[in-house]
Parts: sequence; C-alpha cells; structure tokens
Amino acid sequence: MPENKKFKKDALRYHSAYPKGKIKVVPTKNHSTQRDLSLAYSPGVAAPCLEIQNDVRKAYDYTAKGNLVAVISNGTAVLGLGDIGPEASKPVMEGKGLLFKIFSDIDVFDIEINEKDPEKFVEIVKAISPTFGGINLEDIKAPEAFYIEQKLKEELNIPVMHDDQHGTAIISTAALKNALEIADKKVEDVRVIVNGAGAAAISCTNLYKILGVKAENIIMCDSKGVISTKRTDLNEQKQAYAVDTDKTTLAEAVDGADVFIGLSVGGVLTPEMLLTMADNPIVFALANPEPEIEYKLAMDTRDDVIMATGRSDYPNQVNNVLGFPYIFRGALDVQAEKINEEMKMAAVHALSDLTKEPVPELVLLAYNNKNLSFGAEYIIPKPFDNRLITKVSMAVAKAAMDSGVAQKPIDDWVAYEEHLLARMGSDQKLIRMMQNRARANKKRVALTNAEEYNVLKAAQILHDDGLATPILLGNRKKIKQLMEDSAIEVDFEIIDPRSDDFEMMRERYAHLYWEKRNRKGTTLYEARRAMRNRDYFGAMMVETGDADAFLSGYSKSYSNALVPLLQVIGKDKTVEKVSGMMILLTNRGPMFFADTAIIKRPDWKDLVRIARMTSYVVKSLGIEPVVAMLSYENFSASAESSKEVAKAVSHLHRAVPELIVDGEIQPDFALDEDLVLSEFPFSKLAGKRVNTMIFPNLSSGNLSYKILRGVDKAQSIGPILLGMNKPVHILQMRCSVEEIVNLATIAVLDAQQRNS
Repeated sequence: MPENKKFKKDALRYHSAYPKGKIKVVPTKNHSTQRDLSLAYSPGVAAPCLEIQNDVRKAYDYTAKGNLVAVISNGTAVLGLGDIGPEASKPVMEGKGLLFKIFSDIDVFDIEINEKDPEKFVEIVKAISPTFGGINLEDIKAPEAFYIEQKLKEELNIPVMHDDQHGTAIISTAALKNALEIADKKVEDVRVIVNGAGAAAISCTNLYKILGVKAENIIMCDSKGVISTKRTDLNEQKQAYAVDTDKTTLAEAVDGADVFIGLSVGGVLTPEMLLTMADNPIVFALANPEPEIEYKLAMDTRDDVIMATGRSDYPNQVNNVLGFPYIFRGALDVQAEKINEEMKMAAVHALSDLTKEPVPELVLLAYNNKNLSFGAEYIIPKPFDNRLITKVSMAVAKAAMDSGVAQKPIDDWVAYEEHLLARMGSDQKLIRMMQNRARANKKRVALTNAEEYNVLKAAQILHDDGLATPILLGNRKKIKQLMEDSAIEVDFEIIDPRSDDFEMMRERYAHLYWEKRNRKGTTLYEARRAMRNRDYFGAMMVETGDADAFLSGYSKSYSNALVPLLQVIGKDKTVEKVSGMMILLTNRGPMFFADTAIIKRPDWKDLVRIARMTSYVVKSLGIEPVVAMLSYENFSASAESSKEVAKAVSHLHRAVPELIVDGEIQPDFALDEDLVLSEFPFSKLAGKRVNTMIFPNLSSGNLSYKILRGVDKAQSIGPILLGMNKPVHILQMRCSVEEIVNLATIAVLDAQQRNS
C-alpha cells in the first residue's frame, strides 16, 4: 500500500476509534447523589439563573462561559482542500479544539454552520454568542472572512478572531522583528514583498505596517503578478495594497528586496530570484507542505539568508499554535470585550522577547539541541516551550487592561502566573518532548514477538514517525503474512533466531554468552540452546552492538523476561540492585512510580538507591523531581516498614540535600500540596506538587499503578528498568500499541544518553 494510503488508513482509524472524534464534554461537578443532581439541575439551578437574569455578567461566575470558545466555520476554505462543506470541516474544527485544550486548557465547542451568505452567517453567530466567552473563526474563504470578522467584532462584546488571518500575522511579525535585528536592518527602511493576497497575507501586511514597515516599501503579489494601480481586477482588500509601479512579475518585485513573505504556493521563489535580493535577505516561505522555496535549496543558494517556514522539520517554524491558545487565554482571563491591535502587538513583542531569553533545559531536551539560542536559526520560540502560556497570555491580558477592553482586571500577577502554570499539568507534553528527542538521533531497537499485531503495528509507527529503526525478532513467514494481512509495507530487518539463515550469528552469540557465563555453570551446549530463545538473542544483539536497545516481555511474565536480561546484560557496575519505574500520564501531569517491578521488600538502603535512580531519570526528562517516600503512616514510623522509609529519608536529606524528598507519608496527603502545607509545614513537600512516588514494597507499587491504569485509563510508559548496563526494557504482558511505542521511545533516549 503506498505511503499516503497507509497514512490515510491510520488517520481514519485514529478519528473513528471509540469515542469517535477528538473532543468530548465531561462533568466538572460532583453528580453521584440525589443532592448533587438537585443542585446541578432542578431546583438548585434556579438560583444562578436568577442571579444571571439580574446581571448577565454573572454568567462568568456561575457557568463555563469564561473558559469556553466556539471554533466556527462554514467549511469554505478548509486547509488546502478548499470549499468542502461544513460537515467535512468538522474534523479540522475538532482538531483546533484539541490544540486549544492541550496548549492553554481552554474548552471548545466546534460549530459548523451550513451558510455561505455573510450576512446570514453573522446573524447565526450573533444568536449563539451568549454561550461563549470568545469566538475563533476558522477556514472561511476570503473576501467574506474579512467582512464576517469585522461585523462580529463590531456587534459582539466578546473576543472574536479569525485565526487564519491574525494567528499567522502575529507569529510572523514577531519572527520578522527578530530577523531584522539579526540582519541589522531597520524596519522603516526595508523593502518587503508579500506573495499572496488572501486573508492571511493581508492581515500579516497590516501588522507589519504597525510594526513600522512603510506602506511605500511594500509590494504585494497574487497569482497574476504585482498588485498595481494599473490592474482592474482587484477586490476592495487588494485595492488597499495596489501600488503605482511598472513591475508586473514576482521576479521583478523581489529584485533588491530585503524581505520575502510567502503565503501562496510551493516553488514560486526560484534560486535565481533569491540571488537578486539584498544582502542578508529574510525569506518566510510559509506555504505548506511545500514552501515557496525549499529550505535546503535556499540555504545552498545563499549562506546569508535568514529563513522561516511553516514546517516543523526546519528551523524557525511559523506555527499558529504559538499564538491563538495564549491570546485567547489572556483575553478570556480578563473577560476582554475584543481582541484589538494592542493585544496582538503585545503578543508579538512577548514572542519576540521570549526568543532572546535563555532557553530552558526542557526545551533543549525536547529538540535535542543544546545550542539553541537567539540567532538566524532561532528567531521564534518553539511550540513546546512551557513559558508561552505565561509570557504571551500575561502580555495579552495586560494589553487588554491598558487599552480599556478588560472587564475583569487582574490585580495579583504572581497568583495569575501560578494559575496559568497549574493549567498545564493535564496534557501529554512529555510524550511529545520524548518523541522529538528520539527523532533527532534515532536508534536501532530490537523487538520480540513481532508475529503479534500490536508489536508489528508499533514497529510500523516507530518507523513511519522516525522514532527508531525497528529490528523484528520472530518467525519470518508469520511476520510477512501478518504484514500482508495488515497492509503494512515497510522493509523491516527481520531476524529469526531459530532459522538456519542466522546460524553464524547464533553461534557467535553462543560463544560470547558461554565465555560470560561458563564460570556460573553454563555449558556451551546450553549457550547454543539459549541463543535460539529470542530474549537471549535480542539481549546479545545489544551486548554486541548489533542493536542499540531491546524490548522483550510482550507475551510472558515480567520475572521470566527479566532473567535473560540480567544474565546477558547485567546491572551497571555502579548499581547494587536494579529496579523498575513506571510513568503514568495523569490529569495532574506525568507521575513517576518506583519500584514497581523488581525489589519485593526493599530495605532503607534499597529505597535510597531507588529514589536516587528514579530522580535521575525524571531529571533527564527535563522535570524537577518532587519525591514522596510513601507509607501508610505520616511522619510517625511506628511500623517496621515505615521505619525503613524514615531511615531512607534521613539519609537522602543528608546525602542529597538539594533533592526535594520527604516521608514517610500517605499517598493521599502527598498528592494534596495544600494539605501537607497546613498539616506538616515542616516537610520539604509542603506546598509542592509531588510527581514522584517511591513505594515501601513491590506489591504496593505494582498494584497502585495497575489500579490507576485500569480505573482511570491513564496512559502508562514502562516498566523502565533502572540500573541495567545497557538499554534493555520489558513490556507489560499484552500491552497496547501506544505503550510499546512509548517504551521503545524511552529505550531510544536511554541509548542516546549512554552514547553522549
């Protein structure tokens, strides 16, 4: 099956999997008792209704209005697909809702309207506007989009923004501001060519003028060439940018220009045109997926070009997700009546300034780039930068207040910043960060049980997403048949340790294994037999460097899968005992549990080692560990198990004073930072958000994560083996495709770190 058809099939499966679509509504209040229901609905609901009747502003106090945005489209300009209709636009609108939620914790209703007449469209949106705190217009064709947005802004008292126009404008203006600084050019002097005359192009150009670009220095082109006063085919929006010039083509326009802004189609800017531009040219080729000029071609043509694209695989991605979640976040939080130019420019300056600040370790880890700093390849922040929600949202909120459109001013900015950061604990940024790092330096990962669909599908995803180079261990005939049945066409390396085709490899491994184990009673005959076992064979692949990492355990118990790894790979020489850690992606953010796999009854020294190894891994993922040493007692240590925990804590406080760790403490207390602060203010955990839990024994740790995984359907990663000499890890029996992909990604990061 061709690559595009395979991806299409995966996309359809993704969207149709239960529950269908990408967003849903969940209750936010208790609803388990009759009293709860009487408060939620009749008769209790009458009280807030009457309050709102007397003062409609109280809808923000008693309903979800203040955190609810409508993403509205009529499907007339969807992505690059054109006018495909309102029903067909729904997956895109749901996707926009997903981005709102994961980047800024804003709830969304997507609304697809079957109406192309601008006047009627406006009336429909006006009629439903009382439901929402803000309106994001999406994928509406020009020139109707200009009229619709302007009319709604005039007639509604909530924020309205057509992101196709203003999102790109805000991000590209911030990038342009920084690019001009790097190129040592003054904004009032530069000549700017804008190729494209749609909604985004015109909005971008309007904002560039506010930044300081002079109108007489701007030439706009459309598909017919330069927009000049000599043309008679221009609509109202294009007429505003018509210039008196003899130039008619893009090639003539870019000659001597300082800046090229492409919001058009791929390939229109040729190397010959680029060579005619001024020194240190700035090129924003924002057409997707094919830029107006390919990044590598532009770099090969001129070494002084400063370039941005709309793509994530090149430096300087102009991505709307840097803007709209945080612009609406700031606007909603002050209950702004509109999103005005002052708020847009506040976002521009916040993005520009953020780029010049030192880049946090978490962002460097996410992009596997230790040298990321302000310069030609970093003129705009990265989408995974957690500082965006505070820097941009706060700037927008302040601009709304200063410009007089805020109806609920903020008076405690420190508390507001903490509130914003607290909103970011529920998404899966950790997964995205890990996958970005894996792609930057992918490794060879050997997988057992490749005749199983979940393992094979995970291998396909690892390959297609560029996360790893999978090596499949298993029966070649069965694997090939499963690939055919599953329409998976990837040229995997397949190794069957039992096959005669791999006799030489098997014999070499057997001798090496025998040399390692002969003084422990292993005979050469036994070594040869062991190498027919995939777990021993896969471990030897890593031991000899024929693979960078190995995952086993899909079809067997953890303890049975562990023995070959210990015998072949062994523990790190600095480690006395290996242990296991689970990552659970919960509503409060990633949680790290240990030991969940190996040490049944750890003593205090074991607990110290587990805590230190776990904290090291957590830090390597760019997260500051806040460690709770768990017990069924709170700081009393009367039971023997609690005494071991207390000894471990005492040692950690002395040996690693900088580590935020405390106990012995019950898990419900550990998870409530305010409760710890009020009851145990002396604790290092007081007021801190615990993300790492060390359990007093294997049973409690293993059962706890499995209960969470089963009841809350929390996505899990692991168990991750801690203390092994090389990157080998064990899958949970019959785990999901997603869990295999996640653990393989961890294995890649493990291999990267050992080789760095």
